[in-house]
Amino acid sequence: MIKQDEALPEADDLLPAVPSTGSVMRAKDFVVLIKRPENADGETLVLLHGSGGNETTLMSLAARIAPRSVLMGVRGRITQDGNKRWYRRLTPTSFDQGDIRHEAAAFADFLQDEVKAGSLDLDHTTFIGYSNGANLLAALTLLHPGLVERAVLLRPMSVLHKIPPTDLSPLRVLMVAGASDTTYVPFASALETMLRDHGARIAAHTIKADHGLGKQDVKIVSEWLARSNAVSLNQ
Repeated sequence: MIKQDEALPEADDLLPAVPSTGSVMRAKDFVVLIKRPENADGETLVLLHGSGGNETTLMSLAARIAPRSVLMGVRGRITQDGNKRWYRRLTPTSFDQGDIRHEAAAFADFLQDEVKAGSLDLDHTTFIGYSNGANLLAALTLLHPGLVERAVLLRPMSVLHKIPPTDLSPLRVLMVAGASDTTYVPFASALETMLRDHGARIAAHTIKADHGLGKQDVKIVSEWLARSNAVSLNQ
């Protein structure tokens, strides 16, 4: 479903996830919001929000990162205790493994449908995930290799317990952790190691920040994306 344009919150106002273990609802479809700049350059950013966010949450951040890219914000299908999420959480750092795999498969099907419909060219797409969205994105690369070639993981952690023997050599990943993000930064290195061990090319940064996003993230991601696009054009 495509939503109309609406007012967007500033990315700097994003808040950390709130612990939640209660009632869970699952939507049938992903809600999508697309923003097209007048001078679009042919690139698309697919945006995966964090806990409590939605399809609009990363729009402001992404517009500052890549002003000429088409932005596709996607809302996770899970609502847990009133918060939108990408999969069910048991504790702030423990997650339902079956639900991660179920929702990663559903998102993979969604992306393939978008490709078939001509709405998405994966050769010219970068995925940006924040927190819960970054974790789903990382799981997607491991469980459904080949869909994602470029991924930006903001404040991520490793969430999968069992990893398939996956070749991620075509994958380029930027990871940005916050040094003061005391709950999640201790888990970021495990994800970096896991992705490297499966062949992904990683650029990892730990910046002076907490779980929220800000100007440093915009600068690091925009510079990495410019280099990444240049590499793609020369291949």
